[in-house]
Formats: sequence, structure tokens, C-alpha cells
Amino acid sequence: MFPRLQPTLRLLPGLLVVVACKSTRPAMDATRDLPARSPEKLIERLTAAQGADLRYYSAKADVSVEGPDGSRSFKAHLRVVRDSAAWISVVPALGIEVARAVLGTDSLKVLDKLNDHYFLGTLDSAKARFGLQPDLALLQDAVYGKAIGLDPQEKYRADREDGQYVLTSREKKRFVRAAEELAPLDSSDAGGLDDEQLERILERAEDRDAVVYRYWIDPDDFRVTRVLITDLARGRQAEVRYEERTPVDDRSLPVRIRIGLADGEREAGAIFELSKIALDGPLQLPFRIPAKFTPMD
Repeated sequence: MFPRLQPTLRLLPGLLVVVACKSTRPAMDATRDLPARSPEKLIERLTAAQGADLRYYSAKADVSVEGPDGSRSFKAHLRVVRDSAAWISVVPALGIEVARAVLGTDSLKVLDKLNDHYFLGTLDSAKARFGLQPDLALLQDAVYGKAIGLDPQEKYRADREDGQYVLTSREKKRFVRAAEELAPLDSSDAGGLDDEQLERILERAEDRDAVVYRYWIDPDDFRVTRVLITDLARGRQAEVRYEERTPVDDRSLPVRIRIGLADGEREAGAIFELSKIALDGPLQLPFRIPAKFTPMD
């Protein structure tokens, strides 16, 4: 089920991809009484609201990252060419570029300008070197504000929760309950499974590599506001919240995205504050290795 995101889910502790900006949208009314809608109708409306895929995307971002090793902030420039590559330039407060990366569909290139090193390799070698496997498709879906991992051909369950519609992938009920019980990132009150029941369910989940996907949908414009992905076999979760959006060339794009990651023992998160979003192209993705640079150890 949803094979494209499996490598990413296995490496959640090391993955931080987030985005952000400003909007005047009021807070959601959690007491709102919503009419029932079928999963098929919700997927139809959600897909229409997301619109066609964008070819080009560029933005500036203020990034805040918090994890087990502390917190840090930096500025970044982001350029994305759909299904081709993402270009990222990291610039600290002084305004001098310290790192550059180009993420392709099957490769990663990195310049470490502080230490005069570079990395060129496949995604598998990037995983071995950095402890994570970047995912271009995931990054694209996040900056476009899409329902990450949603497959319209799969079966989902439709619910209503806190004034929003919720789509949940149709794993067996015991897996969904386990995902809710496991959710340190989820603010809802799951309750219900004791430790022994949970352990048995997780053992079964490991046998089938069970992953549960949940999508919260705004009832007014049918855009996704939150994505929660639970890898039951490994006890890991990734949460993406599209907290604010703004109109860009007749598209509603995220201008504040919060991501949380948890693996049962550790939690990490990040926020990107985005500005100067543009959808024009073509885009240049420059990457040149200076002669004095040496390969990373």
C-alpha cells in the first residue's frame, strides 16, 4: 500500500521538510455540525481543490528546526521543477551561502561550503552517508500543500472531527486503533487499547508493513489542513500541518507548514516561513564544484 512513501517512513527521525507564510483565514470552528459525505465525494472535492500539478515553484524561507540536539534557525532559497529536481541554498544570518543541494528523482548533490567538501551519489548512498533518504515527491507535495501519499484508487473511511472532515486509509480496524493509540503527535483522545493488545497488533502490523494515513479536510474549500502518517511496524509517525495559506497566481498555497516527527523515543519538528513565492519558469538550478573541494568522508 502506497509504496512510494515507504522509504521515507522508514527514515522519519532524520527527515525534516516544512514550509510557511501568512493568511487571514479564521480559526476552524470545532463545534460545527457537518453533513455526512462519502469518502469518494471527499476525494473528488479534495482532488479538484488541489488543482493541476505546478511545473515550477520558487520561494524564500525562514526555517526553524527543533530536535533532540537543540534548536536552530536559518534562511533558505528553494526552487522546484516538478518531477525533475529541487534546488536548496542555505544562507545564515550573515547572508553568505554555506550549503547548496540538488535533489533529483534518484540522486543527491551537496556542497558544504564551510568545509570545502561535496557529495555526489544515489539516494541509497545518501541514506548511508547522512542517515536519511530524501524524497523529491514528498517535498513537492508539501510545498504545494497537497495530501501527501493520497491514492484515489485506494479505499478510505470518512469521518467528522473537530469541525473538519477526516479521511483514513482502510487498514483493518485494529491497525487504525493502534495508530490512534500510538499517536504522540495526535491531539485527539484515542483511548481503548491496553499494552498487551497494542503489542500484539504491532506484531501483526510488522508482518504486513502496515501504514495508516489520515487526512483532515477543510469543509469550506476542501483543501487538506493536516496529514498524519503512522508506520505501525516501526512505531514512527510523521505529521504535516498546513497552518496558513495564501493566494498565488490563482492557487492557494501553504505559507506556513509545520512538520512533526516521532519514533517512540525521540521527537523533532520544523517550521518554514515562506515569502516571495513564484510559479514562473524556467528555473536555473546551478551546481558547480570548485576545484579545491574534496569528497565528503
